[in-house]
Amino acid sequence: MGKIAIIIGAGPAGLTAAYELVTKTNIKPIIIEKTNDIGGLSKTVVHNGNRMDIGGHRFFSKSDVVMQWWQNILPLQGSGSKDDILRDIYYHHKKNSIKLSANGPDPEKTDRVMLIRKRLSRIFFLRKFFDYPVTLNSKTIANLGFARIAKIGFTYLWARTFPFKKIKSLEDFFISRFGTELYKTFFRDYTQKVWGVPCSEIAADWGAQRIKKLSVSRAIKHAVRSIFRKDKTINRKDVDTSLIEQFMYPKLGPGQMWETVAKLVEEKGAVIIKNSDVIGLDISENQVCEISYFDHTTNLKNVVKGDYYFSTMPVKDLIAAMGNKVPECVRNVGLNLQYRDFITVGLLLNQLKIKNDTGNYTVGGLVPDNWIYIQEKDVKIGRLQIYNNWSPYMVADTGKIWIGLEYFCNEGDELWQMTDADFIRFAINELHQIDIIDRDEVIDQTVIRVPKTYPAYFGTYSQFDVVSDFTDGLENLFLIGRNGMHKYNNQDHSMLTAITAVNNIITGEKSKKNIWEINTEENFHEVKKN
Repeated sequence: MGKIAIIIGAGPAGLTAAYELVTKTNIKPIIIEKTNDIGGLSKTVVHNGNRMDIGGHRFFSKSDVVMQWWQNILPLQGSGSKDDILRDIYYHHKKNSIKLSANGPDPEKTDRVMLIRKRLSRIFFLRKFFDYPVTLNSKTIANLGFARIAKIGFTYLWARTFPFKKIKSLEDFFISRFGTELYKTFFRDYTQKVWGVPCSEIAADWGAQRIKKLSVSRAIKHAVRSIFRKDKTINRKDVDTSLIEQFMYPKLGPGQMWETVAKLVEEKGAVIIKNSDVIGLDISENQVCEISYFDHTTNLKNVVKGDYYFSTMPVKDLIAAMGNKVPECVRNVGLNLQYRDFITVGLLLNQLKIKNDTGNYTVGGLVPDNWIYIQEKDVKIGRLQIYNNWSPYMVADTGKIWIGLEYFCNEGDELWQMTDADFIRFAINELHQIDIIDRDEVIDQTVIRVPKTYPAYFGTYSQFDVVSDFTDGLENLFLIGRNGMHKYNNQDHSMLTAITAVNNIITGEKSKKNIWEINTEENFHEVKKN
């Protein structure tokens, strides 16, 4: 019999590991998934024919390996998608600058296709729209007023002239990059919405990983270059993720990618066990010996043994599952790691109150944003997704508007404890209050709750190396993915951790340092194909 790899979690990292194993080795993957869904945080939720992307997932990476990996699963479109066709009809054949793939599939005829989409994200603040990242243009000056703009400029120059000697917190990181006034205007309150604590209590690592190359000077340079640049392809390594102008996206949402991968690995012999909680890991002599899990479908406890173990489950839960064999210092750090939870309300509407004033052509005059950051202080909503703009196939009726209202919370807090009906009413009233929708235009609604969406950079995070040193010492255990590494990884980062881990097994590399280095270096760690 061949060797077996036990993979905890059927999200991007877990399924990437499985795919790499079945295509490059003789190791059989057995995946244990907590829910009945495929895709983890990148799943697609379907409600009455309308599809939701929880959190919004742009398929873009600076890694050639990841970009090609995605296209091997879902090829790029070769013909216009539904809203491209409608746009041509309604706007006199004015076309966008996107380059379609030669001989690629037609999304009007097949589902297995990757679309190319325009990226636009803006900030909604003072009941007005601002560019994201914020740019110094006439609209920004008019929205903020000359006095505030002058203060922003002065404090930015001050921060650059007299930089911090040591960046201790996320607040220090923001001020050093943007100046005090710009930080207070656009970063402080929104970041506290996301994390529930002040920026001064969050480690600077979050900024270093999420917006490490975003700055005022780089944003200005990007804007100037965009005027003269003719290259509009998606394969742009010189552009930061926050500044990209277009991205790939599966026709039926991000979950389509991972549902397709799941079918492929099953066809090659992998086993996926759903609706099952991992409840125990037996460890001995620097090895994981077996995993026990409870199958909620059969109501039975099962034990499975493997040669290799990949974990994408929250580190807090992983350490708890190891029981009393974990040193007390490791257990104390692991069990006190913090997370931020997530609630999305899906609303189907006849129309929005906000209109498209960007000059970008859209069907029916819909605002062209993929998502909008809501920075108004009088509401708790953090972000607004417009699913029509991610893919026109996300909404069953293209004449309707399908949106997602995103809230950051803690499991058990006031927001989390609301009933679904109360939360939906609360969310509708908030968008009505800030004049984005008219509550009477709502046709349908749903609510989705996702625990442990964001690993937090406070609590015992500053001591996390105590945990990682311990888990790295278990030779056949590989921590991969966002929650698996307690690291705010994007989807492509999570995939690279899985690809690197499998590559280490293939090459006999014992150190796991290269896995932890992903999303910490200036450039992505590339894994060469064998």
